[in-house]
Amino acid sequence: MSIQRMDNVGIVVDDLDAAVAFFTELGMELEGRMPIEGRWAGNVVGLRDMRSEIAMMRIPGGVPGRLELATYHAPRAIVPDPEVTPANTRGLHRVMFAVDDIEDTLARLRPHGAELVGEVTRFEDSYLLCYLRGPSGIILALAEQLS
Repeated sequence: MSIQRMDNVGIVVDDLDAAVAFFTELGMELEGRMPIEGRWAGNVVGLRDMRSEIAMMRIPGGVPGRLELATYHAPRAIVPDPEVTPANTRGLHRVMFAVDDIEDTLARLRPHGAELVGEVTRFEDSYLLCYLRGPSGIILALAEQLS
């Protein structure tokens, strides 16, 4: 047995429209959006009477990798304590994207609520790297290859 592919990464958000706008500004495309509910859905995720809506975001040009953004209508999403968790919190740590221009990307994402976690840092002569927070406290990493 072997893995065929990694299909997507799922992220729960408070405001699905804001998250779609954020990831669209990053350069992803909305593949589709739909409600997810019913007994089968609740059985998969282990929640009774579950109602949610998802938006599937893809990287343009047939590049592998998708994000499934989900908002829960019932039961409501649980907010972690503290709400904005530090980078060393257990669980999903971050999603990293390679970008052409890190400063331009940050400038485009800031109006959508993006805030740097630390600072843009140079790794040797290879990369500029940074962590930023997006909608619902999502941590993204950006990498710009220098050479």
